[in-house]
Amino acid sequence: MKPLQLSPETAVKLAKKLNVPLEQLMHMPQHILIQKLMELEKENK
Repeated sequence: MKPLQLSPETAVKLAKKLNVPLEQLMHMPQHILIQKLMELEKENK
């Protein structure tokens, strides 16, 4: 599985929002990352 295709700035912002270390974020499967982002969206509404 290849690493996520994110710019460094985006990766840092996502890691902060999701409260996960940057290294863990980069190795996270894409479907899990999308799921976490959707959870964040629900919380923000």
